[in-house]
Amino acid sequence: MLAALPLYFAFLGTTLGLLAVGLAIYVMLTPYREITLIRNGNRAAACSLGGTAVGMSIVLFSTASGTFNLIELATWGSIGLVCQLAAFLIVSVMLPRFRQGIEQDNMGYGIVLGAFSVAMGILNAGALST
Repeated sequence: MLAALPLYFAFLGTTLGLLAVGLAIYVMLTPYREITLIRNGNRAAACSLGGTAVGMSIVLFSTASGTFNLIELATWGSIGLVCQLAAFLIVSVMLPRFRQGIEQDNMGYGIVLGAFSVAMGILNAGALST
């Protein structure tokens, strides 16, 4: 039973690494200082980042549960995360004054972005599980 433990740690490490890289890129893509806003109590930024983390995790879960190959996990996980990042770019273009909305703690902007990220994660997961 414990023979699979190294594979578990390899998968966990890979998915955590991919999640960290995906979130780091996301934070660099946002036109505002998300972490600073969150530290200052900005709920809209927290909702958007939290939803993005959940959406990315859903993608990585689906990828990890569909393979026993670490290279496949890293490849398809990366592809799924790129699609998650594209979702952010689409929402930021669709919402007028997106940056100001988040910076001014407009919860509507944060909730829409967070929800869209989770929805994209679910759709991504379905596409990756085929």
